[in-house]
Amino acid sequence: MEAFEIIVVVYLSLFILLLFTGFPIAWILGGLSLLFAGSGILLYDVFDVDTFLMDGWSRYAIISDRIWAQVQNWVLVALPMFIFMGQMLDRSGVAERLMSNFVRVFGRLRGGLALTVVIIGVLLAASTGIVGASVVLLAVMSIPIMLDNGYSKQLATGVIAASGTLGILIPPSIMLVLMADQLAISVGDLFMGALIPGLLLGFLYMAYVLILAQIRPALAPPPTDLPPLDFRAVVATLLAVIPPAALIVAVLGSIFFGIATPTEASGLGAFGAMLLAAVNRRLNFKVLREACIETMHTTAFIFALFIGATAFSLVMRSFGGDEFIADLLKSLPFGDTGVVVFILFVGFILGFFLDWLEITLIMLPLVAPVVSHLGFDIRWFTVIFAICLQTSFLTPPVGFSLFYLKGVCPPSITTAHIYRGIVPFVILQLVCVVAAFVWKDLILWLPTVVYGN
Repeated sequence: MEAFEIIVVVYLSLFILLLFTGFPIAWILGGLSLLFAGSGILLYDVFDVDTFLMDGWSRYAIISDRIWAQVQNWVLVALPMFIFMGQMLDRSGVAERLMSNFVRVFGRLRGGLALTVVIIGVLLAASTGIVGASVVLLAVMSIPIMLDNGYSKQLATGVIAASGTLGILIPPSIMLVLMADQLAISVGDLFMGALIPGLLLGFLYMAYVLILAQIRPALAPPPTDLPPLDFRAVVATLLAVIPPAALIVAVLGSIFFGIATPTEASGLGAFGAMLLAAVNRRLNFKVLREACIETMHTTAFIFALFIGATAFSLVMRSFGGDEFIADLLKSLPFGDTGVVVFILFVGFILGFFLDWLEITLIMLPLVAPVVSHLGFDIRWFTVIFAICLQTSFLTPPVGFSLFYLKGVCPPSITTAHIYRGIVPFVILQLVCVVAAFVWKDLILWLPTVVYGN
């Protein structure tokens, strides 16, 4: 191996080892990048001291310039706006109205309560995109009802965790915004490309719940104390759907028809969420303050990782790490399609141990050029990679949706119940990955129709 290749291997190995220390990953990324930017070449005495100092300082300058450019990036303004939109919607009372009305309409079916959770999960995903808040909100609203009506604990927890996680894929998704920025492709393309797979995943959840309830009715019995279904209940349900639906149409429709950029649409969504909170008489200084503070915390967390990952990737590229990994992938004896499958498999396995954010910021920029070089549409690959990464929220030991859910579950629900409950939904996510892999038009048809490319 060449000296630079050895440095790349040491660099990546140290990163993997330090992950197990529990130290904040943003500091690991930033610390390693600064250390290797100045001293990586000296480890192997490739150049003289003068060349080493000049090369090291140039790396620091490049890192500084790149981070400053990223912070100034107009596309990334959409992140805090979409996060604020989700935080405000979670406090607006919209979800509570949806739950109470949907239960009256669908609850009388076998599996109807679980079906209600999936439908509300889809609506929350398309209007908030904040996974943690969606999982907690769905759990608080639906777990007591499902347990009181004899639902299986595994089914109840599994459907809540999976439905709450849809927000990371269905637009507007902060994951897709970050992916578009990292790969310098259109956010609108990714939003349109992810819409059909995201809705397909929601329909798969619904089909699974209804089929399971028919095959094993004891797992999801219908409630026995619901009031009779009448015209007034149907009208109330429709009226409850209109506000979030209007917000979804305003945000995604403005992007779809070219009226606004995703960044501008994020501002429209934030304003619309505040308007819904005001209409429901939930908007006050306390709610606004809480939403702003949570938005600040989430944005700061994302940008800390973003800055650390940017520095980490730049230093690795300066040592030829991207070429090393590209050559390694191209040398695999799997063929072009096999290489893409291998990348997706690695992303799925990494999801057991890393959050989607770290995988997106570190792995995706390294493998995407290889996929593009092999002749695959980068929009198709990015969306299918996003579907694969969605499993990272549900796979232990680092599945964040599982932690969110366990934090609000009653003591009678154990971690084992949650782990067993999510297994069928992880399988359904992988089915969606396979479907999008085989039928590429599930991803590419809508962007082609909208943007004509």
